[in-house]
Order: sequence, then C-alpha cells, then structure tokens
Amino acid sequence: MIYLDYQATTPLAPEAREAMLRWLGGPGNDDGFANPSSTHKAGRAAAAAVEVARDQVAALLPKGGRVFFTSGATEALNWALFSGPRAKPGGVAGLSIEHAASLQCLERLNANILPVNGEGLALPPDDALIPENGIVATMLVNNEVGTIQPVADFVGAAHAKGSLLLCDAVQGYGRVAIPDGADLIALSAHKIHGPKGIGALWVRDGIDLGPLMFGGAQEQGMRSGTVSPALCAGFGAAAALAAERFDKDAEHVERLWSLAMDALPEWALNGAGSPRYRGNLNIRREGVNGLRLMSDARNVAFSLGSACGSGSGKVSHVLRAMGISEADARASIRLGWGRYTTEAELREGLQAIKDAARLQGVN
Repeated sequence: MIYLDYQATTPLAPEAREAMLRWLGGPGNDDGFANPSSTHKAGRAAAAAVEVARDQVAALLPKGGRVFFTSGATEALNWALFSGPRAKPGGVAGLSIEHAASLQCLERLNANILPVNGEGLALPPDDALIPENGIVATMLVNNEVGTIQPVADFVGAAHAKGSLLLCDAVQGYGRVAIPDGADLIALSAHKIHGPKGIGALWVRDGIDLGPLMFGGAQEQGMRSGTVSPALCAGFGAAAALAAERFDKDAEHVERLWSLAMDALPEWALNGAGSPRYRGNLNIRREGVNGLRLMSDARNVAFSLGSACGSGSGKVSHVLRAMGISEADARASIRLGWGRYTTEAELREGLQAIKDAARLQGVN
C-alpha cells in the first residue's frame, strides 16, 4: 500500500512510539502504568511525564497560554464553542470551510457563516458578520484543500468587537507557523505522527473557559478523568520531533509537491497554490469518477476529501463553498504526503492513479 492520505492521519513516528512504551507498563516495566494523579513515587513520575509532554506541545504554540490535553481536536473544538458565557446562539461565527468538528457546532449555535472565495481563502472579515463578545472560528490550514487562512485578519476583527478567536490548527500545527493573537487553539496528535486518541486545547492566559467535565481535579481542574501518560508522552515526542525537523520536513514536502505537479499537468488544482500547505494536493479532472478511481487504484491510499465525511457519499462542503460544481467536486481527489513519503512511492502512486483514470477513458 502506498499511503497518500496524510490529512486523514499520519504514520506514528518511531520516536513517539518509543516514548509511549515507557508508560504502558508490562513485563520489565512494572511501574510505568501508574496513575499520574497518585501521590506515590510511580504516580509522581507519571505526572512528571505528562508535564514534560505539555511543555513539548506548548513549545510550538504562542507564549502566554495553557495546554489542556483532550481526546482529540473534536473534543477541543466542542469544548471551546460550547463552554463559557460566550457560547450562545447567534454569538458565534466561523468559516464555511471549517472542518465538520467546528462546522456542526457552529450550525447548532446558529452561527454567522463567513464566506470564502473560489480559491478556498477566506474573504476579508465583514464587520456585520462578526459577533460582539462572542467567538469567531477560523481554521489555520484547510484539511481538504490545504489553503492557509488569514487568521491574523480575523484576530483583529474579532478582538475589535470583544470576541475571542478560536483557531483549528490541526492541519497546520508542526507544519506552518502558528500565528499570534488567537485565544483558543485546537490540536490533534495523530496529524503530526503522534498517537490517535489525544489532542489539546490551548487557552490564552486570562480567558475564562468553563470546565469540560466534572468529577476530579485532573487537567488543572478543567477536564476530569484519568490522564494517559502514554498518549501524552507520544504527543509530546511527536511535537518535539516536529519542532526539530520543521525546516527539513517543509523542504521534503515542497519537493514532493513539485514532483506531483509535474506528473499531473492535465489535472486542475482545487484551491490556491499559495498560501498553501504543500503536503495537500486536491485536484480534479473532467470525466473522472473519484469514487471509482479509488477502487481502481486500490493499492494507493488517498481520499475524496475529509476522512470524517468521505463515507457519507455527500459532496465536499469545502469544494461547494468554493463554488465548485457538484460534478467537478465528484471528479476531485485529495492526495497527502509528508515526512515518511519517498519520492519513489509518490511516483508509483501517481502513476497508478493516472492508469486508473485511463480505465475511465480519461487520457
């Protein structure tokens, strides 16, 4: 299998796996399973591991905030949007191309939906759509087309009306610089070669956010429930590795982007070429049936869009918000690559996709 679906999830980094093993317990590691809330020696060691991981995750974020571990970005986004006095119907706004984890929350809150242009970039903030004393949700990197959103513009617009800025940084964290000014930032470990089942919500100092769950004092009294040192350690190690390899990973991704663009001149690009995270290539080709293409190129793992919505049979809400027709949206595919993708793998995968397109009569 040639894996070209890095937006859905990323391979676990060996360093992250190694960091996790210490805290899973088992033969030869009898105290690694301790509860980090326990006050005995093993518990204190587990708690220290959680705090090391918290610092590693925070190192890629703005200064002056706190990291709270969650089960993932979906939980973090729900927490940010539904907790506290600012989360009230009509008091929120968000981009039309937000991930479903944000968008479905926004819809339940009767949010003002902020438009994007045909390139998948947010239009300049419309003051009439920015709520007062509420929350504005603006993702950093779109998960379907890779466009980098002008978060700083929305920070200014939100703060001018006393609102908070919530940034879904899942696809950008560890890959592009996190802009200053956001008040809440949602993250997910498995998008940066960490484990599934853990993410984080970063909260700027001074922001009053209500607890997510009650029943204990875990996560600084904000999220009750036993914390997993293993998952935290894996997330922290992945974050530290992303920081260490930031430039090297970016250069590798850029090389693969150039290779793919040269190999697929007949395909049209969905979304702006810049500003864009170059590990995301969303393309379309007239006459192609994307679903059938996936079946015919079965040895290549790629997608039609968000992994969270691709099984529903619905056309991508992101492409439709960009003004792309339903027919063109169904002729679109998303390819994603990253640190562990080799040039040989990408060439082979692209050739398999081209061969599958020919089976549909598209040369």
